[in-house]
Amino acid sequence: MSFTSIFGWPLKLFYELTKNYGIAIILFGILVNVILFPFMAKSKKSMMRTTRLNPKMKALQEKYAKDQQRLQQETMKLYKEEGVSPMSGCLWTLIPFPLLFALYAVIRQPLSKMMVLGTDAIASLTDWVTKNAGYVAAESGRASAYSEIQITDLIHQNWDAVTKALGDFGGKLMDINYHFLGMNLGEQPTYKLWSLDWSNSKVWLPALGLFLIPVVSAGMSWLSMVISQKTNPAMDPQAANTNKSMMIVMPLISLWICFSMPAAMGVYWIINSVCGIARDVFLTKYYTRKLDLEDAVRAEKNAQRAEVIAEQERQRQKEETERRRAAGETEMNRNTSKKKIQASQKQQNDERKAEAAREERAQKRARLGIEEPEAPASQVGSRRYARGRAYDPDRYLYSRPETVEPDGAETGEN
Repeated sequence: MSFTSIFGWPLKLFYELTKNYGIAIILFGILVNVILFPFMAKSKKSMMRTTRLNPKMKALQEKYAKDQQRLQQETMKLYKEEGVSPMSGCLWTLIPFPLLFALYAVIRQPLSKMMVLGTDAIASLTDWVTKNAGYVAAESGRASAYSEIQITDLIHQNWDAVTKALGDFGGKLMDINYHFLGMNLGEQPTYKLWSLDWSNSKVWLPALGLFLIPVVSAGMSWLSMVISQKTNPAMDPQAANTNKSMMIVMPLISLWICFSMPAAMGVYWIINSVCGIARDVFLTKYYTRKLDLEDAVRAEKNAQRAEVIAEQERQRQKEETERRRAAGETEMNRNTSKKKIQASQKQQNDERKAEAAREERAQKRARLGIEEPEAPASQVGSRRYARGRAYDPDRYLYSRPETVEPDGAETGEN
């Protein structure tokens, strides 16, 4: 069993449960989007985080507009600080592509991928519908790419005859009815509405429904791009212009592709676009709240880190100032007036003279054996009468209630 055949099993299961190919395709498309959801969520988160850096990126672009090398360095520094990888969004978007190709093959090749028939069985069925059901095999091109869908549809229309002639190939052959809402999803839509028989509603009504499938697919493709661009605005004018061009080109490509393949593929692309829009809206709301919280936590941590750095810088400057002051390396502020400088120098000289005089008196007293008198309580440092001549520290000691014991005895010393 090939890798693509693994994905054919759920489509087969959905058809057996619903007995309706259109509903089976819708359920299959939903399952595909559920499988791809984790990858798309990673891509969405990365894109939204990158988008939030747009204001900072614009500021860098304006600041280093003439220095592209410095701009690139500062941009990478910003990405590193914010924990953003600009390529991660693209990488997560590219991962689902191998799965999409496999899933596309399941719808395009129901005989080999969904029913898991061998080449001999498919060749036998092709020969039978060519001889008995009017099937004309295309030699090359898009028609040959969707030949299995056409053969499967012809098998359904001639089920009894086919099984009678060839059997059911061990129960693998399935009777797939491509009709959904009056349309045959195995047929290719046509844009040549003027060539229809408008007198017969059984002819023009299904053809009109098939015509609308590519139109709806293109409309959903345009709507999904509009929503995506509103939730992820372009970072610069050039990218914005590119997005505007893509909004025109991609729907046109979708329109052309859906007119070039069986309608079953168009239904798949429609449900894929609907799921994509729903996923984009949900993820935008979810990650907006989550990223707001992450930004708040990051801002708080950055503020705390900045405060720690500032405090360290203040401490460093303080230690440096003290070191220079101790070493006599401090410089006078250049903006200080001449009078203040002279007054400061005079004060320093007076303090040095007074200190020398005190030292000389102390040495002289020591030689004569005179003891240094005790400084009175009223004196503070070198200020003799700072507290007044009558200062007594114990004056109110015995008048305070807390100094008297309950029996009336005083707790102070006599």
